[in-house]
Amino acid sequence: MLALLQMAGIVGLLQGLELAHCQEVAQLRGSHSQAILPGKDRYDFAIVIPAGGIECLWQFANQNGSFYFSYEVQWTSGLGHDRHVLATVNNPSGLHLGTSQDVRGQINFQTQETGFYQLCLSNRYNHFGSVQVYLNFGVFYEGSDLQTNELERKELNDTLEAIEKSTRKLLTDIFHMWRYYNFARMRSRTDSILLQSNHNYVNWWSAAQSIAIVLSGILQLCFLKRLFAMQPSHKPRC
Repeated sequence: MLALLQMAGIVGLLQGLELAHCQEVAQLRGSHSQAILPGKDRYDFAIVIPAGGIECLWQFANQNGSFYFSYEVQWTSGLGHDRHVLATVNNPSGLHLGTSQDVRGQINFQTQETGFYQLCLSNRYNHFGSVQVYLNFGVFYEGSDLQTNELERKELNDTLEAIEKSTRKLLTDIFHMWRYYNFARMRSRTDSILLQSNHNYVNWWSAAQSIAIVLSGILQLCFLKRLFAMQPSHKPRC
């Protein structure tokens, strides 16, 4: 009887712990689903897309934001050397917003709804080689904050209003300078990789042609030597 009571107590304790764990997980899920990202993230990185593959990314954005998405193919590998990729952007409702089919491109638009926007890159033009694509995308909001109700702001005097406008314009200019800098860095990196690839290509082909020239000269010399070689005669001399 004592053993049965101990077993019942252990089972009850385990059920209580499991119930508490489930309640904690439910609270975490509820708090996570209610959390809204600020939407100010800006990303700058490179990804490798396999032959014939598709890579998709999701970026959260609030309404009335300026969404920008730029890309450039840096290098290719494998048998295929087609550097064109297909880039598409869809809104949270699945509506198609833009397409770009080139080595480099940009897709810019104003966000009309809040949610996760889908960015997809397809290597459909290169079935025998992978590509590395440099990405630069994010969302920018005027004033660098999300003011949802302008009527609730306090009245400012002319001096403070002028300072606010100047600061907002300065932040916008700095942001665009940052974008152009990243795009220029992306171009310079791609040009450097292309120059290195061409340099290796020229070196290998020069070495191969030099070896071919030397071998052809040796073969010609051997052929001429055999052509003028005297055949031994077995006839008796006078």
